[in-house]
Amino acid sequence: MTKNHILRQFDFNLSYAEGLVSDLSESQMAEVPSKGFENHPAFTLGHLISGSASLAEDLGAKFEMDDKWRDLFLRKGPGDPRLPESDRSVYPQKKQLLEELNRQHEKVKNLLLAIDEAELNQTVKWRFGKQMPTLLDLVLFMAINHEAMHLGQLAGWRRAMGLPSALSNL
Repeated sequence: MTKNHILRQFDFNLSYAEGLVSDLSESQMAEVPSKGFENHPAFTLGHLISGSASLAEDLGAKFEMDDKWRDLFLRKGPGDPRLPESDRSVYPQKKQLLEELNRQHEKVKNLLLAIDEAELNQTVKWRFGKQMPTLLDLVLFMAINHEAMHLGQLAGWRRAMGLPSALSNL
């Protein structure tokens, strides 16, 4: 697998994220249609931003995320008991979230292109290091799997809201 394969998937995830929220109003961005769909679009986009900021840090850059956004969106993974806020006023506007997600994606892409292939094969310590021990494993998980899991949640959220599939428009 080459870096270009990873970047194509990462770009696809970004396009899909944009498509999943393109037709939503600002008020819909924090709606929770029912239990189990607490990860509403505003939270999901912000959480993906925090994931990309963390991945950039794993690739050698500084973690860059506004402190207020960090408190809203950064989670410690499964088992973190906090649910997203349902108050729309605590979240940035959709445009801001999408701009920052694009910025963080671009930063990760540039870092990945610049990193030496040998460095990607080095062992790293992280949450899933037992199953995925290398930096390449971490990159694949965060850039592809982590994003796709949350985008799948957002696709389910859309269905719970009675909205059409966004994937068909890509």
